[in-house]
Amino acid sequence: MASPSARFIFEGRTASPGFARGPLVRIDQAPRTSRPPGTRYEEESALRAALDETADQIATLAGAAGGDAAAILEFQLVLLEDASLIEPIFATIAAGTAADAAWSQGLAEQIAEYQAAPDEYQRARASDLIDLRDRVRAALIGGTGSCDQIPAGAVICAEDLPPSRFLEIDWSEGGGVALLQGSPTSHVAMLARSRGVPMIVQLGTLPRSAGTALLDGGEARLELDPTDAQVAAFETRRVAHVRASALTASLLTGPPATCGSETVGLHINIQRIADLDHPDARYADGIGLMRTEFLFADPAGMPDETTQLSVYEAVLHWASGRPVTIRTVDAGGDKPIPGFTEDGEANPFLGVRGLRLCLKRPEIFSVQLRALARAAVQGKLKVMFPMVTLPAEFIAARELFSGVVAELRSAGTAAALPELGMMVEVPAAALTIDAFPAAFFSIGSNDLAQYVMACDRSNGALGALIDPLNPALLELIRRTVEHGRRQGLGVSLCGDMAGEPRCAAALLRCGLREFSMNPASLARVKQSITAFGRERAP
Repeated sequence: MASPSARFIFEGRTASPGFARGPLVRIDQAPRTSRPPGTRYEEESALRAALDETADQIATLAGAAGGDAAAILEFQLVLLEDASLIEPIFATIAAGTAADAAWSQGLAEQIAEYQAAPDEYQRARASDLIDLRDRVRAALIGGTGSCDQIPAGAVICAEDLPPSRFLEIDWSEGGGVALLQGSPTSHVAMLARSRGVPMIVQLGTLPRSAGTALLDGGEARLELDPTDAQVAAFETRRVAHVRASALTASLLTGPPATCGSETVGLHINIQRIADLDHPDARYADGIGLMRTEFLFADPAGMPDETTQLSVYEAVLHWASGRPVTIRTVDAGGDKPIPGFTEDGEANPFLGVRGLRLCLKRPEIFSVQLRALARAAVQGKLKVMFPMVTLPAEFIAARELFSGVVAELRSAGTAAALPELGMMVEVPAAALTIDAFPAAFFSIGSNDLAQYVMACDRSNGALGALIDPLNPALLELIRRTVEHGRRQGLGVSLCGDMAGEPRCAAALLRCGLREFSMNPASLARVKQSITAFGRERAP
C-alpha cells in the first residue's frame, strides 16, 4: 500500500531480500484477444496443438530448472494429461464453441472452485490452472507470451506471478519482482530466494504506468519515478548490502558453524543431481534431504530399479563420504503421480499420501527400496520415510525394507539396510515422538506448520498465522529435539525454516544442531548461527 508520507513510495511484504533498479514492466496474466472460429475439426486440432506446445514449453522449463521448480512444473504436465479436465472441453468444441473460448470456459469453473475450496491443496491448484489457461490461450491465438522482450534489469509487476513465468525471465542481469498480491511463502517466492531475485508481495494497487523503479526487498519498499535524493539513498543501502553479502559468503570457507562448544551441521536439500552444481553446495556438511518424487513424475512412467540406483549412486559419489539422506517417494497431496496416487480424493493433503500410499502400493515401493538397499553399500546413506503418523507405519516400512535386503542378498546381490529415520511433519507424531523406533528424525517444518496452525502457507492473508516462529510450532520442534538428545538420536530440520536466517536463533534455542536447506541459503544461515554463538559466548 502507499505510504502516507510519500506519493510514490509503496510498501508490501518481503518475499526475497535484495535490491533492483530498473524500468517497471507490467505483466498482464491473460491474452485479451480471441481467434476466429473454424470447423469442429479445425478447432479440435488447434487445441491439441496448443496443448502439445504448452507441454513442450513446461517440460523444457522443468528440465532446465531442476530442484523444487521441476517438481512444481511437472505437476502442471500431469494436469495437461488429466482426461477429466481435458475431455469436457473437447465436448464443448464439438457443440460448436471455438477452441479458445471452450478452453477458457472449461477452466473458469474449475479455477473458481479451487479458489473457493477450504483446503490448501485445492487453492494451490488454482494458480496452476490459471497459468495453464493463459499459456494454452496464448498458443491458440498466436501470442508470444507475456515475458518476451522484457528489458534487462526490469522490475516485473503483476497481480501474481506463476513459477513458469518467473523461470522464463532472464535474471542474469538483475531485476526484481513487485507483486500486487502474492505470498512470501508461495512457490514463486521460494524460487526467487533460491536465485537471489529480490521480491516484494502484497503491494496492493500501483499506477498502471511508471518509469524507473527502486525495489528494496529487505525493507519491502518500492519507489517509483524517484528523485535524485531517493536514488542516492537507495544506492547507499544497496552498496552496504553487497558488502555484507560478500562478507557472509566468505564464511563458507571458514571453520564450521558452532553454538557454544557444539558444532552445527549445515546440510543441503536437493531434488535432482543438477542441484549439486550450485557453487555453494560443495561447502555443505552433507545432503540432509534428497527428494525422489521427480524420478516418479517422468512421463515415460515409473522408474525401474536400475534407473533409480544410478541416481542414488551418483549422489553418494558426489558426497565423497559425507552423509546423504534420501527420502522415499512422497507422492500425493500436491504431488500426484499417474498410476500411483489415488484419484478423486476430497482432500488429498489429508489423504493417502507419503508412507501411507507407499505401504498401500508395495509393488512400487519395493522397487525403490531395492535400489536404495543396493546403493547403501557404496556410501554413508540414510533413508527416511515421509508423512509418518503412527509407529506401526514405520515398523511396517522397516520390515518391508529388511525383507528386500534379505531377498537381494539371497540372490547374491550386494545390499545393506541403511540407517532408517522418519520425517516429523504430522503433529500426532511430534506429540508422541518417543513411541517411534526411528534411528533419526528430520522435521518437515512446512507441513508441520500447516497442520499445527490449520492454514494454507501460500495464502498471503494468513501470513500472521503461518509465522514459523509461532510458539506452538517451536514447542513441537523443541519436544522432538529434546527426545533426540535424551536418546542419542540425530534430529535435523529440512523445511523452509532451516534456510531462513531470522529463524536460526529460535531453532538453536530449541536445541537444534542440524540444519538442511537450499544451497543458496548456506552462507546467510551460517552467518546467523555464528552471530548467535558470539552473543552466547561468555
